[in-house]
Amino acid sequence: MSGGAVKKGDLFVFYGLLKQGSAGQPADLPLEVSGKFLGACRFRGRLLDLGGFPGVVEGEQLCHGVRYELNDVSIIDAMDEFEDVTDDPATSLYTRQQIPLLDDHGAPTGERAWIYWYNQPTEGFTDIPDGNWPLDRGRTRK
Repeated sequence: MSGGAVKKGDLFVFYGLLKQGSAGQPADLPLEVSGKFLGACRFRGRLLDLGGFPGVVEGEQLCHGVRYELNDVSIIDAMDEFEDVTDDPATSLYTRQQIPLLDDHGAPTGERAWIYWYNQPTEGFTDIPDGNWPLDRGRTRK
């Protein structure tokens, strides 16, 4: 289930395996040529360790992310597939939705970005206390 149409120039916030330089980043997803990484940002949520990859759910933690500007919308289907986004909310591992971006102090920047929001039960998973998924901690899910 997606949160609407993605357009050229839209921003994404990546907080886990899609961050630039992340271990576990899918080699077949051409992020470097389909857009550009724009640097760090923050957002509100609750970052969880799902066993080698993170997920974010509703929360008030100031989480770390990386802004990414999409230039080639043809990779959206591949991005959604990597994140296990489906049309059925009951089975979709993540959903794609837009959220406000924040600065390092938690103040709104005025930007909105797409994010992959975890969409399954969270019992048994641990919080990532500093809200920042380490680049070297990931493993490929697929």
